[in-house]
Amino acid sequence: MRLLLAAVLALAIAAAPGAAKKKEKKSKEKPWISMFDGKTLAGWEANESPESWTAVDGAIQGKGAKSHLFWKVRECTDCEFKAEISLAKGSNSGMYFRTAWGPGFPKGYEAQVNNSHRDPKRTGSLYNFVNVFEQLVGDDTWWTQHILVKGNHITIKVNDKTVVDFTDEKNSFTQGFLALQQHDPNSVVRYKNLMFRPIVEKKNK
Repeated sequence: MRLLLAAVLALAIAAAPGAAKKKEKKSKEKPWISMFDGKTLAGWEANESPESWTAVDGAIQGKGAKSHLFWKVRECTDCEFKAEISLAKGSNSGMYFRTAWGPGFPKGYEAQVNNSHRDPKRTGSLYNFVNVFEQLVGDDTWWTQHILVKGNHITIKVNDKTVVDFTDEKNSFTQGFLALQQHDPNSVVRYKNLMFRPIVEKKNK
């Protein structure tokens, strides 16, 4: 019996470091951060025409004059940014990342949000870098756009399908805010489940 107890104890001691190591590795995974409380625009600031943005039925709605709504809580260097989106027919919007605060159309990367607007660059395009001309999703439906930016490598996914996988050799924008676009008075867009996650390089042991 003593030999059996000793063997069990030895196994427990041997397994403990491994379990601790697994726990430590899991703790390094950064959690997603919710960017919207579902009721208010707390943490967000419009660069102009703030009346174009409201919280409606659990979503951020853009409707009215041209405006860009910045999430001012923190900036993105290497990060993930995703949201569920619904766009009215003929509307245009965009998800900006690593973008500078300022009036007009901001300086930064833009993941296009456009299913049937007259601009031929459709949803999923990395505006001014990689064009997507195919309409990937329908108007007045909810769909997901997911951006991953690490160094100069940018990936854009629409409904979990990768539509852009691009390396920006010029490193055009390295750090900045995340923002939403209200493109024009004829556009109506809604965003919900807006999420942010920093990408942290894992250290080699």
